[in-house]
Amino acid sequence: MAVREIIIDSTWDHEANVWVATSDDVPGLVLEAGTLDGIIEEARSLVPELLRLNGVADDTTASLPCKIYGKTVLELV
Repeated sequence: MAVREIIIDSTWDHEANVWVATSDDVPGLVLEAGTLDGIIEEARSLVPELLRLNGVADDTTASLPCKIYGKTVLELV
């Protein structure tokens, strides 16, 4: 199965003070990190492994096109 572009949605959790990321394209993906850079680093290691485990990619997949979106609510004072 060909790997298409992967979309990862990240939302800032104000209560936990972390970014939480999930993806409809990667079953089982749930990431938490203090920064969006942290989400990117975690995604680099976990997304390929989850895609292999789900039969979407194999060990020969050289690169995975991926977009990570971050969203938060600004609290204006």
